[in-house]
Amino acid sequence: MKILMFTVRDDEELAISEWAAQNGVQVDINQIELTVDTVHLLKDYDGVVIQQRTKVDDPAIFAALKEYGIRQISTRTAGYDMIDIDLAALNGLAVTNVPAYSPNSVAELAVTQTMRLIRNLPLFEQREAQQDFRWSGLMAREIRSLTVGVIGAGRIGGTVARLFKGLGANVIAHDIVLRDDLKDVLTYATKEELLKKADVVTLHVPLMDSTVSLIDETALALMKPDAFLINASRGPVVDVDALIRALQNKQIAGAALDTLPGEEKFFNVDLRGKELPSEALKTLRAMPNVLITPHVGFYTNLAVKNMVEISLNDVMAVLKTGKSEHQVNQVPAAEI
Repeated sequence: MKILMFTVRDDEELAISEWAAQNGVQVDINQIELTVDTVHLLKDYDGVVIQQRTKVDDPAIFAALKEYGIRQISTRTAGYDMIDIDLAALNGLAVTNVPAYSPNSVAELAVTQTMRLIRNLPLFEQREAQQDFRWSGLMAREIRSLTVGVIGAGRIGGTVARLFKGLGANVIAHDIVLRDDLKDVLTYATKEELLKKADVVTLHVPLMDSTVSLIDETALALMKPDAFLINASRGPVVDVDALIRALQNKQIAGAALDTLPGEEKFFNVDLRGKELPSEALKTLRAMPNVLITPHVGFYTNLAVKNMVEISLNDVMAVLKTGKSEHQVNQVPAAEI
């Protein structure tokens, strides 16, 4: 068995080599993305693992993979919207993702962002940079005095709820699935009720048609003027132009964003001395009540290790059995 992993970072290499040694599998790596121009590199391989934002939706890519006898594409991320899963299925390719690489990694970032905002730390830091050490007008709120609204109470959102509950917050949630195991942690509400009641709204939903612009102008208008929005899910879940207007008009108190629309143009890219390619990013960075992190919710020691191992395990599962528990598309039986 030979597996090729695309876009491998230095911090992933140890986990890859350990998995390869433990499983007796040849795993080769590169630092480029899977595209129509690079798919030929897979000609002599059995499996493929990717991690990228660039779309894998060119029919020529899938035709080549089918010709090479490859039966799967494994992405070592939770999101898989960059892959045309239907086109993959038509070419006999099972697509797998890593739905729960480490719920705590993203959940802890959401809590960290919330703590920074409610303690007014960005505003204090701005003052201190100007040698102004006064605290007047920046009194904080304690988490135990807040209602935290979790939109999307799945693996990550459920962990977020447990962490905030442990800190004493009142936690409410909105989701299409109601979990019995969270009944002692939160109470469910409609989206509208949650937006009206929550002091902090934190988003943990997958990106799909129904979640694009889930937080739009109407949703933001329902939020309290002293409430904060946390987005550690996917950029398009928030209408960023509507968010900017809401912040400028003081409809909400602030926001923490670990993801933004079009982030593939600037996140994890060195743009020192260069023009930023996003007007929204420029505007948000200039706001003292906005925190921006470059989609690093996943970026912890345990999460990176788990993403590597689970994605490679999925390749092996598909090659050996024809299916994986993390498969996100249905491949016709005749193609398996």
